[in-house]
Amino acid sequence: MVARTERGLLLTCLWYIREVDPATALLTGLTRDGVYVIEDGVVVGAANNFRFNESPIDLLARATEVGTSVRALGRELGEYLNRCIMPALRIPDFNMSSVSQAS
Repeated sequence: MVARTERGLLLTCLWYIREVDPATALLTGLTRDGVYVIEDGVVVGAANNFRFNESPIDLLARATEVGTSVRALGRELGEYLNRCIMPALRIPDFNMSSVSQAS
């Protein structure tokens, strides 16, 4: 998936996910410890953390590619929800609302 990306961000960790609007399933959260810049199919460096605002329903509707599901560690409740399975997703126009000061 990375090799087929002309320009984008690789997100490997989402953190502090909170509900904003239950009617639309709008969530807000932060990226954390794993945002990388992709250029011409190659990861070229790290990027800032960002705040995002997205609905998982909208994200799934916009997904253009889904990878193989692999075991993943939940960042916030990892000690309780440590048996997650998640595929990589390509989501065009993921809404990064602002740069985060989280480090």
